[in-house]
Amino acid sequence: MFPPETTTPKRQSSATAESARPLRQDAQRNRDRLIAVARSAFAAADDTVPLEGIAREAGVGIGTLYRHFPSRESLIEAVYAAGLDDVATSAQTLLEQFPPDVALRAWMNRYAEFIATKRGMIDTLRAGWASGRISTPTTRERVTAAIGTLLAAGALAGSLRADVDPEDVTVMLLGVFLSTTTNNTSEQTDRLLTLVVDALRPQPRR
Repeated sequence: MFPPETTTPKRQSSATAESARPLRQDAQRNRDRLIAVARSAFAAADDTVPLEGIAREAGVGIGTLYRHFPSRESLIEAVYAAGLDDVATSAQTLLEQFPPDVALRAWMNRYAEFIATKRGMIDTLRAGWASGRISTPTTRERVTAAIGTLLAAGALAGSLRADVDPEDVTVMLLGVFLSTTTNNTSEQTDRLLTLVVDALRPQPRR
């Protein structure tokens, strides 16, 4: 359902171009708020929700939304990029707050939220990637790198196995999310993710 998305971007996207230019504090707050509201809306429904409603929920006018995101596609691209950045960078932050096995489980919850948002945007993303209008991100590599960081810390602490390939964990997680696409309940997803973490704990010696 979800492509590997491993191609190196060949152009600077509209979202990337804007983020490269410093924004005033108030403008940055507006942009961040729009992305957060859109992210929640796309996760709850899909990316066809009215942009006027997103602007209203973010507390700005539709003109402000279009100043930051000239098209629906550019907003979708920014939401996806922000979610991926959160997933990729949160591993180290969580390790500073929790033991590695606990941090891994908390990180999986963030990854699950990212996947839920992605499901609501997948048709637009696929079309944008195919046409080149949206840069193709290195999603799988960044996710696997985050898992590797967590596994390495857990192996050092003795709370996670040292013989696991991070790519194998990525595959397991994608299996969980793909299998719960239809008739999904958060309870089932939580149970499956907990089982994955349990499988990554060191096995008792016999």
